[in-house]
Amino acid sequence: MPHRERWPIALTIAGSDSGGGAGIQADLKTFAALRVHGTSAITCITAQNPREVRAVQAVRPSILRAQLEAVCAELPPRAVKTGMLYSASLIRQVARFRFPEAPPLVVDPVMVATSGAPLLHPRALRALVRLLLPRAALITPNIPEAELLLQAPLRSVDELRAGARTLYRRFGCAVLLKGGHLRGVSQAVDLYYDGRTELLLLAPRVRNLHTHGTGCTYAAAITAHLARGLTLPRAVAAAKQFITRALARSYRAAHHDVLHVAL
Repeated sequence: MPHRERWPIALTIAGSDSGGGAGIQADLKTFAALRVHGTSAITCITAQNPREVRAVQAVRPSILRAQLEAVCAELPPRAVKTGMLYSASLIRQVARFRFPEAPPLVVDPVMVATSGAPLLHPRALRALVRLLLPRAALITPNIPEAELLLQAPLRSVDELRAGARTLYRRFGCAVLLKGGHLRGVSQAVDLYYDGRTELLLLAPRVRNLHTHGTGCTYAAAITAHLARGLTLPRAVAAAKQFITRALARSYRAAHHDVLHVAL
């Protein structure tokens, strides 16, 4: 029998996007593109397309836990990512779960969809801050999410740098502050800080491109690289290259731009 390549395993805990551009769907495509076996635990079913989120139905916490237990029993992940968690009860379920071998946890603190629809229940923010972010190896907020966590505006690279340090001190984990919403800069700027290493990650800004799922894909790429054994700074740098390439090679589906994550 020919030798079969062994792929590492990663787990995404997030919502399902019926439009296929974000959420669980984006994460699993990204894992596969990076030769990582993707497993999933679905938190919410959304009725959405690139233009709007029409409905959200959260799963029961017991169903989320059953998914986590089923995956970990036979397919223990080497890295875990969270995306849309939506409610305090689902956040508590993830925070309390004990994964085998304590894989690194990447938390993408999804709060609002690209379309503007809320993806985090108002009462869930406190649970996210108190229970889950302190368990993370890395958090990956965009500017609006970071401003909500910091209760302060982020308008420059210097403010990104200060904000990343504040979040690091508050939660005790590495921070990747995604500066795609930063105005007045010609490049796509992200700031990584882990208490020792700082990376200013620059890439050409892709103009006139309207995609959703960029944050999901970016965090999933980091998670995949961690599952493959890269250190956190190297995983972040490699994921920045991956998302930049996916944006540059995006394709059209009907009237919408979609990230192309294939290598």
